[in-house]
This record gives sequence, structure tokens and C-alpha cells, in this order.
Amino acid sequence: MEIRDIEIFLTLARELHFGRTAELLHVTPARVSQAIKKQERRIGGALFVRTSHHVRLTALGRQLHDDLLPVHRGLRRSLERAARTAKGEPEVLRLGMVSSNSEDLRPLLTAFTSRRPDCTVQIRAVGYDDPFSALRGDAIDVLLAWLPIREPDLTVGPVVCTEPIVLCVASTHPLATRRSVSYEDLADEDVLTGATPDYWRASLIPTHTPSGRLIPRGPSAVDGTQVLVIVGSGEAVCPVHAHALRYYDRPDIAYVPVRDAPLSHWALCWRTSGETAAIRALADIARERGPQAL
Repeated sequence: MEIRDIEIFLTLARELHFGRTAELLHVTPARVSQAIKKQERRIGGALFVRTSHHVRLTALGRQLHDDLLPVHRGLRRSLERAARTAKGEPEVLRLGMVSSNSEDLRPLLTAFTSRRPDCTVQIRAVGYDDPFSALRGDAIDVLLAWLPIREPDLTVGPVVCTEPIVLCVASTHPLATRRSVSYEDLADEDVLTGATPDYWRASLIPTHTPSGRLIPRGPSAVDGTQVLVIVGSGEAVCPVHAHALRYYDRPDIAYVPVRDAPLSHWALCWRTSGETAAIRALADIARERGPQAL
């Protein structure tokens, strides 16, 4: 299958409209139709169901789309890297972070730059609301996120750092004066939601207390700024990672250790189909250094 035919198929799978696909790719609708028919003849089955009003993927078409999309993105990235190298431009590694403690990664990034001086690291903020979509959408190359990560298309690399869990509460909240709290205390509080997928959120914010009581789900927040605004107003509380004590020290916020929370582990992860030499180098250095206790 030629690259152009792959682009036509993927664009039509997204747009589900022959005219829009042709317009986006600067070809004629007839060219789009010919390319799809050629692919269907080669594969031996229909990729789309076409009517006078609708276009939709068949099960075979969906399978091909899911298989081809990461390959096409990887191919595009490879061509872009080759073009930058030909122009003498540095390679770029986009590191996504759901936290804001980038200074804690300074030793790792300095070691990476020393080993790969031709590669520039760019840090990108990623929200809690399905951060793995940033990898799948090619917005970032590698992500630092807390474990567990159970995504079949992602490779989970080495653990970079570990840290305790603390409860973020308003400074006027009754729990703010405690020396520590338990997950059991959360049954009496509204607790922030917003992080997805659910299993990932539950590793930080359980759905039930140790005794089995339901932990109420409060308002939604998708990044640290929203967490602080909502918690500071007294509307809800939220378990957070302990680096918040250093990076988000505010007069309206208090942090109380959660004594029965397990230590949180942060690891690198990336699209298995999008692995590059730069990603492998970063992972190798993190593995050699071992987890850093924050």
C-alpha cells in the first residue's frame, strides 16, 4: 500500500466523507474513491459501508485503521526527524508531565543531554483527563506518569521516582490540623475526580475506604491549578503526590500525610510503535540511575 493511499484511507476513516477527505488532501473525490476500491480489492474485503447519505467503517476497516494509525504516525515522525537532521536541526524529544515538578527531573535530563547533545528535551503539560491520549495523538513522545499503567499499546519503562501521598485540604478544613489522616477519613468528604482511566485514578484516590465505605466523588479537576482552586475554596479534598508541598505552597492550602497510602511510583511510558533511539536513551539513563526518592 502506497503512503498516499494510507493517508487517503486514514483521512476518510476520520472524516467519513469523500468530499471533505478530497478537499483536505487536495485531490478529487474520484481519486479518493479509486484509492479505497484499490485497497479493498487488494485486501479482499470492504473497508467502508457507503450509502447516499452515510459513510462508515466496517469491522475490517476499523481493524485496519487501528493497525495503520500508529504505523503512519511513526513513519511521519521518522521522516520529520530525517529532514531535521538533513538541515542540521537538533532532534526534539517531547516529554509529557501530569505533574509540575520538572526541577526534580533536572539530574535525569542533564544526564540525557550529556549523552545525547544532538537532542533537545521539550516538556509539555498533560492533563489528568486521559493523559495517554497525548501519546496516542502524537502530541508527546514519552510520558512520566504514576503507576499502574495498563495500556496494551504502551510500553512501561523504568521507574524514575517515588514519593508519598498527602491529602490536600483547605487550610480552614478540620483535617488540616491533623498530624496524619487515613483513607478511611475520605468517606466523610467530597473527593475530587477527573483523572481517567478509572483504574489509574483509583491507585491515587480509591473508590472505597479500607473498611469498604464508599468515598464520595466530588467536582472534577483535570490539572493541578484546578485542584488548588477547588480545594482552597473548601469544596472538596484530594489526595495528591507529596511534591506538591514544595511546588504548591499556598496560605489557603494544607497538606496532611495519608498514613495508609502506599508509596507512589512514577515511570516513563511511550507508544510501543513510536519508540525511538532518544526514548531508549532516556529510559536507559533512568534505569541506570534507579528510582529517586522525592
